[in-house]
Amino acid sequence: MTLLALETSCDETSAAVVRDGKILSNVVSSQVALHAEYGGVVPELAAREHLKNLLPVTQSALREAGVSIAELDAVAATQGPGLPTALVVGFKAAQAVAFALHKPFVGINHHEAHLYSPWIAGDTMTADFSKLQPNVALIVSGGHTLLVLVKSALEHRVLGGTIDDAAGECFDKTGKLMGLPYPAGPVIDRLAEQGNPAAFDFPRPLLHDANDDFSFSGLKTSVRYFIRDHPTLLDDRQKVCDLCASVQAAIVEVLVRKTVRAAKRQGVRCVTASGGVTSNRALRRELEKACHKNGLTLRLAEKSLCTDNAAMIGILAGRKLLAPAPLPSLDEEINPGWALA
Repeated sequence: MTLLALETSCDETSAAVVRDGKILSNVVSSQVALHAEYGGVVPELAAREHLKNLLPVTQSALREAGVSIAELDAVAATQGPGLPTALVVGFKAAQAVAFALHKPFVGINHHEAHLYSPWIAGDTMTADFSKLQPNVALIVSGGHTLLVLVKSALEHRVLGGTIDDAAGECFDKTGKLMGLPYPAGPVIDRLAEQGNPAAFDFPRPLLHDANDDFSFSGLKTSVRYFIRDHPTLLDDRQKVCDLCASVQAAIVEVLVRKTVRAAKRQGVRCVTASGGVTSNRALRRELEKACHKNGLTLRLAEKSLCTDNAAMIGILAGRKLLAPAPLPSLDEEINPGWALA
């Protein structure tokens, strides 16, 4: 099966070609520079950029894969969650291609695609669902932080999630308080490497609660008041690095400890992590340390698949099209608030 997938849920325009679980191409056009001056994604601007970029990005993906549009067996796109004005561009374009070619079409939940992305690996970037073992998955991004119990391929259950600010949102908002450019998460990651994570003590929200939920609004507020009470701190680069390292340490500790605790409670021996924040070096290091200490296997999504991309959409779509279920209708609409079940 050769499949074209499109992803336009937020500010990346992406197209990928997948064949039998192998990624043949994965082209991503980022809009970070466009939205940086506004300090966040502007939905209307994102939609316009998707309209401008979708055709050349798709043509590039087909060309890189060495596949003509006539060779496609199916088409897929992100159906939700995401920004409505952004989602509709890729979703309707994909439906139009499927309609014109008389090929199957499937809409994919963006978070579910992240959920299975750690099982795409190797030099050939092929998904091997036969190796999937029961695991607790951490999906951590700018808009969501989720813990999910995965029993087998396409069989999963959400254990807990974000009740206010997600981890990635906390990175960006605290970075903005420090005067760092958008998106602040990668900047904090770089500066934190030169800082002392124990320099300042910030709260670890819900760390000792028995549930699997996350809350980072209190941490963000704590950083706001700390900066207010130490107005000269931001003039000292080393102290800024220490502040970044301390904030990052608080976020990472919550993510790691709650993930490992959930895995032990659910009786699984494997942990996975995916989503944009999984690119964070401290999070990857601390997850590796914690899993090794507790005898857990760890699978991290490849960094190229952590941020929004069409390859993970195509991989999951290919797996779903093999399942004995009726094909979705071409009359379906986007689902901006589609929560992972």
